[in-house]
Order: sequence, then structure tokens, then C-alpha cells
Amino acid sequence: MKKVNKRTNSYFSRDRWVHLILLFMVTLVFARLITLQIVQAADLKAKGIERRTTDKSLRSERGTIFDTQGNVLAQSIPVKEIFADPKILSILIADKKFKKTKEEVAQELASILAIEPQDVLDKLSKDLSWVSLAHQVDIQKADQIMALKIPGVGLSEEEKRIYPMGNFAAAVLGIVNREGHGVEGVESYYDKVLFGMPGFKSQEQDIKARSILDALHQIDPTRPGNNISLTIDSTIQYFVEQQLDQIVQATKANSVTILAMDPMTGRILGMGSRPSFDPTEYDKATPDERRNLAISMSYEPGSTFKIVTGSAALEEGVINPNDTFSDPGFLRIPPRLITNWDSDQKPHGNPTFTKGMQLSSNVVLAQVGMKMGKDSFYTYLKAFGFGAKTGIDISGEESGLLLPYDKVRDIDLATMSFGQANSVTPIQLLTAISAVANGGTLYRPYVVDRITTPDGQLVQHKKPTSIRQVITKATASQMTEILKQVVDDGTGQLAKIQGVNVAGKTGTAQKVVPTTGLYSETDFVASFAAYAPAEDPKIAVLVIIDTPKEGESHQGGALGGPPAKAIIEGALQYFGLPVAKNTESTVTISPNDLAIRPIPQPVIPERTPVSGEVTVPDLTGMTMRQVGDTLAKAELHFNFSGSGLVKAQSPQAGKVVVKGTTIEVTFSALNVVVPIP
Repeated sequence: MKKVNKRTNSYFSRDRWVHLILLFMVTLVFARLITLQIVQAADLKAKGIERRTTDKSLRSERGTIFDTQGNVLAQSIPVKEIFADPKILSILIADKKFKKTKEEVAQELASILAIEPQDVLDKLSKDLSWVSLAHQVDIQKADQIMALKIPGVGLSEEEKRIYPMGNFAAAVLGIVNREGHGVEGVESYYDKVLFGMPGFKSQEQDIKARSILDALHQIDPTRPGNNISLTIDSTIQYFVEQQLDQIVQATKANSVTILAMDPMTGRILGMGSRPSFDPTEYDKATPDERRNLAISMSYEPGSTFKIVTGSAALEEGVINPNDTFSDPGFLRIPPRLITNWDSDQKPHGNPTFTKGMQLSSNVVLAQVGMKMGKDSFYTYLKAFGFGAKTGIDISGEESGLLLPYDKVRDIDLATMSFGQANSVTPIQLLTAISAVANGGTLYRPYVVDRITTPDGQLVQHKKPTSIRQVITKATASQMTEILKQVVDDGTGQLAKIQGVNVAGKTGTAQKVVPTTGLYSETDFVASFAAYAPAEDPKIAVLVIIDTPKEGESHQGGALGGPPAKAIIEGALQYFGLPVAKNTESTVTISPNDLAIRPIPQPVIPERTPVSGEVTVPDLTGMTMRQVGDTLAKAELHFNFSGSGLVKAQSPQAGKVVVKGTTIEVTFSALNVVVPIP
């Protein structure tokens, strides 16, 4: 009889139990899978739809742009993007988990967003998991949308670039696109400085709760962009904007451009052009309206260019201020006959070079250019910076156009001498004229003064950049004396300012007819360039009026002189410099004097200002500079008349007005001597 091995029976017994346990576990797994994939499938699908985790790139906060006084010219505010998941909405509507139709949802959203319901419905009907319904929606509207508790509809963070002063210095500032990057002007040139460093975070979206939960973890935080402060001074910029509007209204010109510069450093104090635009609503403007003409307009400058020709000739020693020239009113240089702007009125006889500049004689300057010769003339053209970009820190600068050296004929050399044939940009011309004003040094123009961190730490403070010495100080002084006589006794007399020596030059250039290539007898570019005080300039101004259509004159002196005078006069008062012989600058009041300088009084508002409003301050007794500082801080503008101290204002102090309102201010000299800081 065979024996049974007890050890073997024990082994098979244990093996049986292991198999039974494994079978049980597999049965449980299969049961759970059946439960999840079949029994609970619908509920789990809904929960998966309602809650999902996504990763998102975070846009950094863009830096703020200030003027030199610290006024905000451009800043970013938080807004929202409204998005939707059409697939989620479709499933929940189909599963009766949401009671409204897509048509009803579209109508509700469109009414808040102020867009067409059909546009919203078209997006909600797409077979997509994500569609954008609207960008840059303000917080209040976004809250209204979230209050509707529409599944699949959510918010994401965005910024909107706003410009509190509207079209004020718009062409300088430029624009920012929806992605948060600058694409024109200073916004573009300094985009890397302003944009900052984007971040990244993981988010959990809870559609059932209709909210975006706090980040589960933030991998890389954002770093805000740096702030920049411009050299633009809001007070002087306001003078520029004021004159731009007045010129357009009076002349109906195609365009008007005005530049104001500190000729001793290259700092841009004011810059503007018309037509213009509101950079907050840039999508409503055409490319021509957004164009910064001060740096991109290429035009034949006419007689303002005689400053360059004359300075070069004086420097080379081919002429001196008292050399005489024959000027019967015309000069024949084949194949053209050169004439003066007033040849139909009188011949000039034998004027000196100085007198020729006063009369703005083309005949005299053509002879000066011929005396210099092509080699010397082109040497100075390039030395003064023509034919190349100035390097100003604004996107969009053009380089102008010089005739190729090897193609220049005698007639070309003659006409270039008085501002025809070659094309320049306004910034090139004023930079060159400023070199004459400051004693002969060409500076690179610039508009950004400082770069600071969001907490105010200085990153960079830009300093004037000297490019080269173009002419000697002696030559510059000679030309300045000549330009003073142009204003005192020549074609620039409308720019005279009592008590101040103004150096200036008029310009009236015929435009070329594109279809014929000939000079027009009806279309002109009128211009005027000036700087003051001539002996120690604080400001240089260039006014350009392209194709004036109304008014009694198209001459640069008549059209450009008065606005240049107004800007210079206002700026000198703002700087605290007397601009009239009766403007005192010291205090000599004795104890017996009854007259005292009035001072601003505390203001009681007529009512409490609401958002976007401000109380008009009391300006009594203030200087031009004090008015500019005070109103700029209150985000108000002003028109002025007279000189001295504030005598009257409208609206009166205490009135509540909308920010950006223009205050009419009257200045008057007092009967006592007062300090002008």
C-alpha cells in the first residue's frame, strides 16, 4: 500500500488558498471597473467635466510711463478675458443639468458685453473645448457674467493699457497690442523694459462652482515691468498740443508737426502732430493717424535748411557775414531758373549774406552753396546728421534721403543749398539747428530720462550723448547773430518776444507733384524754426505745416512764427525766465507798500467729486510754472493769455470738473515786484 506524503498535501492546501485569494481580488477589481465604467460612468463624466486642472502662463504687469513732472501718461489696469467651453455647455444642456438653451446664454452674454448675440452663439456652437468670447472686459461686467452661473464660461486675467490724457503725446507714447507688447512709439522701443517677466502657474477650474480656484502651486512668479519717465514736460507738451489744434483749425492743413527740444542736451520737451489718435482706442485710428510725423515725415525743408548751409559756409571760411552777392531776383543754372519767393515783387540788389538770410533769398544761398562745392557741402550734410537716423529712442524713425553724391549736378547743389532736392525728417532738422544753437555740438535726441523699478529704485538715468562737434563755437555765434536779425528785421518778425532775443528762420517749400515730378505752384510746406534766449537757449522749436488750404498766406513766417512764439514764450515763463521788459524778477517791497502779491487760498469743493472728476484748485498769484505743476497734478490742462502772475481763471476754484478739462488762465504783471521761481 502506497503512503501519503503529508508535506505534499499541506503544500497543495496552501496553494489552493493563494489562488482563492487572488481570484477574490481579481473579482473585486473587475467589479470596481464595471461600477466605474458602466454603472457610474455618467456621473463621473460630469464630475470630470466640472473639475479639471490646467496650466497657465501669467502675464506680468506692464510698467507705467510718466512725464518729467511725474504725471502718469500710460498705465495698465486689470481686466478680464471671457472664455467658454462649448463642449461642456453642450453636454450639460443635453444631460438636463443646465436648464437654458445656447440661444438664451448667447443673449445674456451679448447684452452685458455689448456685442451681437449671433456672434456669441456662433462661438458657443463650435465643436471646441475653448473659445474666447471677449477681451479686455472691465471687472464690473466680468462680475455680472459670473453671476449668471453659466457652466463652461470663465475668466482669465488680462491687462488693458490706458492713457489718462487721451491723445496727449500719443505719437510719442505709441500703442500696446492685446498680447501686452508695445508695437509703436516708446511703448515699442522700450517694450522689454516695460513688459517684465511672465510667470507660470497650475490652476484648478471648478465649473460647478463657476470659479477659478487658487493656484495649486505657482512654478514661476511674474516680475512686473520697470517704469520709465520721459523728458516730455506736460506743461510744454500742452503748449504744443494747443498750437497744433489752433493751426489745423485755421489752415485745414494736411498735417501739422511741432517739436520742442532742449538744444543744450537733445532732451525732447514736447512732440506732437495732427492728425492724431487716442492710444487707448488705437484700433479706431488709421495708420496715418498713428504715424509720428516728427520722426518719420520725409520732406524738402525749404529755407529753414539755409541755417545748415550758412553755418557750413561760415565754418569753411568761403564767406563771411558781410560778403555781398548779386541778387536781381533770379539765377540761371541750366536747366533751371532759380527765383526768390518774392521775385515778383522786387529785386534785392547786392545784399550781404546776413541780409540775404533776413530776406530768405534763394539766389544768395544758391551762390553760397556753389562757392562751397559738392565735396565740402556733402561733408557737412553728413556731419550734421542728414541721410541717417538720429538714433532717437522711439520706434518708427526714418532716415530722410540725400541725392547720391555721384549724381549731383550744379543745379542740384544750388537747390540743395536752399532746402530743395534732399529730404529730411523734422527730428533731423531740429537736431542740426540745435547744434548751431548750443555752440556747435550735435547731440543725440532722446525722450526717456529715467528707468526705475516698480518700487522706485533707479535702474538707469540717461545723460546727454554728444555725437560730434560740427562747427566751432565762433561760427555758431556768428550764425546765431544772423538768425536774431532774421527775427528782429527779416521774415521772422512775427516770432519776436519782447525782452528776449529770439533766433529763427522761416521756410516755405514747394511740394513736388507725384504725377509730374515738378514743383507745385499751389501746394507748400510752411515751416519755422527758432530758439531762445539766443545767447543761452533753453528751448528750440520747429513748426511744420503741410499744405495749408485756408488763410491769407502760405508763408512759413506768417503761419509758423506765431505758434513758435507762443510755445517759446510760454516755456520761458514756465522756466521762470522773464519774457517781457516789464516782468520783474526780484522783491523790493518796503513795509509801507500796500500792494502785496496775492496767494492761492484753500478751496472748498462745490460738491464731492466722483470717479473721473477733480476739484479746480485756486491759481491766484501763481507763475506759469506753478500753474503748470499744479494743474498737471490735478490732471487738468490750461490755456493762457498775458504774462506775469495769475490774475483770473475759469472755471473758478472749487468747481468740480472732469479730469482733462481745460482751465482758462489770465496772467498779468503786478504793480509790485515779485519773485519768479
